[in-house]
Amino acid sequence: MELHQLRYFCAVAEAGSFSRAAEQSHVSQPSLSQQIMKLEDELGARLFDRLGRSVRLTEAGQTFLPRARAVLRELEAARGDVAEQKDSVGGAVTIGVIPTVAPYYLPQRLTWFSRKFPQVRLTVVEEITPILLDQVRASKVDLAILALPIRGHEFEPFPLLTERLFAALPPGHKLARRRGLFLKDLRAQPFLLLRDGHCFRDTAVAACDRARLHPQIVFESGQFSSLLSLVGAGMGVSIVPEMAIDRKSRCRFVRIDDPAAGRTIGALILRGRSLSRAHHAFLSHLRDWSAPRRS
Repeated sequence: MELHQLRYFCAVAEAGSFSRAAEQSHVSQPSLSQQIMKLEDELGARLFDRLGRSVRLTEAGQTFLPRARAVLRELEAARGDVAEQKDSVGGAVTIGVIPTVAPYYLPQRLTWFSRKFPQVRLTVVEEITPILLDQVRASKVDLAILALPIRGHEFEPFPLLTERLFAALPPGHKLARRRGLFLKDLRAQPFLLLRDGHCFRDTAVAACDRARLHPQIVFESGQFSSLLSLVGAGMGVSIVPEMAIDRKSRCRFVRIDDPAAGRTIGALILRGRSLSRAHHAFLSHLRDWSAPRRS
């Protein structure tokens, strides 16, 4: 069994096509197909069902795929360890992060980490939670920064910070000068919320449910900046996490007086995955610098 056969097998499994896998692997399709057949002969089992131009993993292929990925991950980790000098940290770290955290939490932390570890190559992928979890499973990202908790024992979480939720109100709102409010005080107000698919949408709706409030949603967006712009223009009210508060906007931000109205941000890795020194260094950096903002 050859390592390139494992790479070709994983490539076909991910691409769902011999031709696409060959193109991505920079090898001819006949050569790739031949190596897959040799691998199947050695294992004594068919790994793919050939369905015209597409392929599908057999039951044996589904069993073999995580093992093959594990071997390739271990090889990559070994190469990274050899490449790193004894007293330095280098290599690549791919970070996944949800959109409601990326612009607020990461910039300064990435800057300071790169200054401390200039030989580490950082790549950031911004996606919603379900997509990031799939990418962590497939080792397309090394770690994800998102809202906890996450269901499933396959992931290992590292809580980083907990933040409160705030109501975003138009500047002339009757509650704008309060230090705190209950969500039930906003009953009958038009709401602007993140659209479905964003985990913070679920956090905001859960807070409304606890207050027995059924928000009248008049606008949905994928960005807090859009919500705050329209709240500032008087279109309605919204709910935002503490890190998304923008003092330069026209909005007024009032703390929601509900002890459960908050969210925990954390890092998450695939349980059992081998991490390089660069991965450990980045996780330690996040945990050491766990405050929402740093002056």
